[in-house]
Amino acid sequence: MVTRLSNFFLRTLREDPAGAEVASHKLLIRAGYIRPQAAGIFAWLPLGLRVKAKIETVVREEMSAAGAQEVHFPALMPRESYEATGRWEEYGDLLFRLQDRKGGDYLLAPTHEEAFTLLVKDLYSSYKDLPLTIYQIQDKYRDEARPRAGLLRGREFTMKDAYSFDASDEGLDASYQAQRDAYERIFQRLGLEYVIVQADAGAMGGSRSEEFLHPTPVGEDTFVRSAGGYAANVEAFTTAVPDAIAFDADAAPVVFDSPNTPTIETLVAHSNAHLDGDYTAADTLKNVVLALTHLDGTRELVVVGIPGDREVDEKRAEVAFAPAEVETATADDFEKNPLLVKGYIGPWSPTGAVLGEESATGIRYLVDPRVSEGTSWITGANLDEKHAHSVVAGRDFFADGIVEIANVRAGDPAPDGSGPVELARGMEIGHVFQLGRKYAEALGLKVLNENGKLVTVTMGSYGIGVTRILAIIAELNNDEKGLIWPASVAPFDVQVVAAGRDQVAFDVAADLSAQLESAGLDVLYDDRPKVSPGVKFGDAELVGVPKIVIVGRGAAEGQVELWDRSTGDRDAVSISDAIARLAHR
Repeated sequence: MVTRLSNFFLRTLREDPAGAEVASHKLLIRAGYIRPQAAGIFAWLPLGLRVKAKIETVVREEMSAAGAQEVHFPALMPRESYEATGRWEEYGDLLFRLQDRKGGDYLLAPTHEEAFTLLVKDLYSSYKDLPLTIYQIQDKYRDEARPRAGLLRGREFTMKDAYSFDASDEGLDASYQAQRDAYERIFQRLGLEYVIVQADAGAMGGSRSEEFLHPTPVGEDTFVRSAGGYAANVEAFTTAVPDAIAFDADAAPVVFDSPNTPTIETLVAHSNAHLDGDYTAADTLKNVVLALTHLDGTRELVVVGIPGDREVDEKRAEVAFAPAEVETATADDFEKNPLLVKGYIGPWSPTGAVLGEESATGIRYLVDPRVSEGTSWITGANLDEKHAHSVVAGRDFFADGIVEIANVRAGDPAPDGSGPVELARGMEIGHVFQLGRKYAEALGLKVLNENGKLVTVTMGSYGIGVTRILAIIAELNNDEKGLIWPASVAPFDVQVVAAGRDQVAFDVAADLSAQLESAGLDVLYDDRPKVSPGVKFGDAELVGVPKIVIVGRGAAEGQVELWDRSTGDRDAVSISDAIARLAHR
């Protein structure tokens, strides 16, 4: 049935909504696709649901082609299974938690690994039942601290999540590849550029993790790639470790006065003025004090040594110390730890601990991979207004571990030797994980193998952000007038606009709409009787149906105007030609 705009649930806005920063956020609200309900939460209107359904259809077709079957779980889930896997605590403040009238704990699920695992455990018991891949398209909930950019970073969002179950690691590899291939087909069909990058598994866990990122300036993720094919999210980037350097066992660090040099910049200037040599920030060792809040609530300080020409990347630090929360140490932390001499902290001290025992500050000491054996540094001497030079790693101090929290820069060598990397911004549109046996072990998912012995099932997890993809497509396909949807996801195939003032234009437009619908097209007919042509054209441009037919002054002579929003072309043609051209799309 032809959809008539006169009784379609749609109201457009002429002004951008307050607080909207990116094009997709502005246009989806102005054009009547979504309406805000609260920060990061939106109502879906008929136009928005139509586009969303088109994207979901592509996803469902490719999931089916990859052998996956659809199920559906509730968003409201009990605490117990998430507690068994540790994610009740690991997710921290991201979880929406609530209680029922009897005091039972529930959550609005951010993902459903536990539910899928328990379902298969309940129904399957033999290796003969596997491999199995099942999926759902469902709303998820995460209490984002700073929801922004409309659908690009919301607190409620629609996601396709699939899970594979195999009796062997080889089976998992095959299931993983099948889903990975399906993702490539999905994004190609939707016309989305993507880069597949190595990623951190985070709270999901698992042995292999890859993100599909859409390169875009409004993306929240930074990724790196080399000309030789290496690509990774910055959180998963690993530093190429320098070779060990031979050092003089008889030499010793030299302490020197360094008044008013609490920063790397002032330290470099002072060193060049008072020491022999030409020093840069890369010759200094910056010692950053971080406070970790663990899941049990305990607070631990750590000192991390990184080259002085690097800064701490907050996202990399979050990943490195997960699931603990990370923040910069406070003044109160320094007051409680008198061995921390702010501005002059170092891994070695002339009055500190015996070599090989605890660190000079008495606090766990970690280093960047570049602080490798034999490297020599200018660093704090743990004495007020004093630093030391010729402090050598592996001779004068030993780290308690290696940690990757320093920022990644363009030109850094790729860890696989494929050349220097460049940095780019991207938005995550899909993520695939090899979960392995983490969830199966926690929840007791085992099957009998061919020898009659119980083996733990191995799993994969595969997510696609449906509503985020919709926003990205809107972000890519618009102009100063409004949205311009690709034909594959447009809410309607064609919009017919009755632009004349006499009845003949409306009669011709109604008949044309019916003929187009009979030809298999989904038609939106603007039949509003007392709305000016200018307003109708403005709404058509804003809504973004890619093909528009204007029925106006030439209607009585069988002439209409074809308007292609993607190219801007407008051609006067006969009604029969219009039908033929549109029907052959």
